[in-house]
Amino acid sequence: MPRARMLAAYLIVFVTVAPLLWFLLSAFRPESELYSLGWPQDLTLDNVAHVLTEVPFLRYLANSAFVAVTVTVIALFLHSMAAYALAPVVCPRTRFRVRLGGGDAADLAAGDPGAALIVVRALGLVDTYAGLIVPGLFNAFGIFLLRQFYLGVPRELEDAAQLDGCGHWRIYWHVVLPLSRPVLAALAVLFFLANWNSFLWPLAVAQDESLRVVQVGIASLQGQYASKTHYVIAAGMLAALPTVLVFLLGQRWLVRSLKTTGLR
Repeated sequence: MPRARMLAAYLIVFVTVAPLLWFLLSAFRPESELYSLGWPQDLTLDNVAHVLTEVPFLRYLANSAFVAVTVTVIALFLHSMAAYALAPVVCPRTRFRVRLGGGDAADLAAGDPGAALIVVRALGLVDTYAGLIVPGLFNAFGIFLLRQFYLGVPRELEDAAQLDGCGHWRIYWHVVLPLSRPVLAALAVLFFLANWNSFLWPLAVAQDESLRVVQVGIASLQGQYASKTHYVIAAGMLAALPTVLVFLLGQRWLVRSLKTTGLR
């Protein structure tokens, strides 16, 4: 490898890792050393302990975990069924229909938070877990990604299942769904991360502190501890740990999914 490429690679690694390392160390620095650039002389757990004991941060973490896991599980089930219904094996003419409605589907995937908030208020779902969960279930991205995967399932498997007397439901449940585990795992990672990091929607729909999710909780800490940045950094570190863990566990499924669901 040429020296210029090696230097560029090291520079990219440094620019990527240095802020993360500083962020991690700052969560354990005492306030007096927060803005020092060197290695901290004293590491302390006081920042983390304060966030966990003086602020209902565990409640925020639990709310985020409940919402993210619930949305992920339900969305995967609904999206996989919808994608199978759009696959040519169920309706051979859906290829034209999906292409025709692709632009509209993209608009729906982007969503309109204002319109969604009006609907949620009309249904009385403000300050409820349902208000946090239900809007997150509607996302066209998962349906189209799964449909692309189903297009690659060998038709012979479905024909053999039909010869054995299986209907569409049994083919979906016993044939297609087990084959979909890599792409479902990848979507689970993406859905979990998206809902864990959600901020604007929980801020708008959940004013009750008992329903506050972790991202909104960190924003409230920034106002409450404006001069105590070390507490906010410790809270951010705690909020980032689950996302890092989920990504590390699911990265191989993400790569495998990208290889098997290329646009056809």
